[in-house]
Amino acid sequence: MADLTVKICGLEFKNPILPAAGPPVRDGRAAVACAQGGAGGIVTKTVSTRAAQVPRPCMAEVKGGFLNTELWSELPPEQWLEREYTLAKSTGLPLIISLGYTAEEIEELARKVAPFADALELSTHYLGDDPSPMVEAVKAAKMVSQVPVFVKLSPAARDIVVAAKAARDAGADALVAINSFGPCFGIDVETGRPLMGSKEGYGWLSGPALKPLALRCVFDIARSVDLPIFGVGGVSTGLDAIEMIMAGAWAVQACTAAILKGPKVFGQIAGEMATWLDEHDYSSPDEIRGLAIRRFQERRCTTEAVPPEYDVEKCTGCRLCEISCVYDAIVVVDHKARLNAELCFGCGLCVTRCRPGALRYAG
Repeated sequence: MADLTVKICGLEFKNPILPAAGPPVRDGRAAVACAQGGAGGIVTKTVSTRAAQVPRPCMAEVKGGFLNTELWSELPPEQWLEREYTLAKSTGLPLIISLGYTAEEIEELARKVAPFADALELSTHYLGDDPSPMVEAVKAAKMVSQVPVFVKLSPAARDIVVAAKAARDAGADALVAINSFGPCFGIDVETGRPLMGSKEGYGWLSGPALKPLALRCVFDIARSVDLPIFGVGGVSTGLDAIEMIMAGAWAVQACTAAILKGPKVFGQIAGEMATWLDEHDYSSPDEIRGLAIRRFQERRCTTEAVPPEYDVEKCTGCRLCEISCVYDAIVVVDHKARLNAELCFGCGLCVTRCRPGALRYAG
């Protein structure tokens, strides 16, 4: 069976599936539940120098994703120091303590959490075009801490590669990409009310809808910055984790999936990942890390119509390809698809819709 163990900045994780800072690790007891659910390490909910006042309602499932108005921990830092970190530490897993937000706050907190932290994760949720607050936060953490410092990057940054390089140059040991995206908006159609209870009615998007954006950010960072990356955004299955690793991540974090499915999801994702690696003759995640980058570099960009390969034996006649082919290049006859190469535009949609894998591109 594939070995899922990963080593990042001197820390050894039994598998590369961790909770992201948020409600699934809202306190020490929740962190223990994540460990029991199969997480390879623990990231705690972000703390600041005071407890957050969270506007409510603060979470809603929406089609294809999830909205939230979550802030940092609603528990005071004193409670974390007196009780919650001790519980989280009792899991025996590497403990990454998430801190926010200013350099002054992080310097104060980093000193206090030192007895518990195996690494620090700095939240830059509010980072825009100016990386200087993040840079100062990293320097403050490095000045007072002896453990690795990870920086969580926000998709709000206009150029996330610029932000990643700034974090690296400031001394970050690893990067975490990305945070939720927003602001976004949702409506309860029965009442007409905004789903979120924030002042503006806005929320932040996470879950499956965020994954393509998160993958792009990880892909871009991995091609530009030589630091370990924790991929975050829309990871809910083993295949999602595989995609993140292929994009260049060393490990992944999941939050929305654990909210919707419970802490057992970490073990499920790890198990699905191991099964996929076994089925494809890979011995560890290291062997597929950055595979998409290598394939991208090898590919030939073309505007020619290249029809997909078709395995008639796998075809179930479901008609998904026929229904969605706007070029009329596929018809299903006697429960088998027939592909007209002359009409095919090479758009690739049928390949992504073919559930049994009868339509594929080579390589």
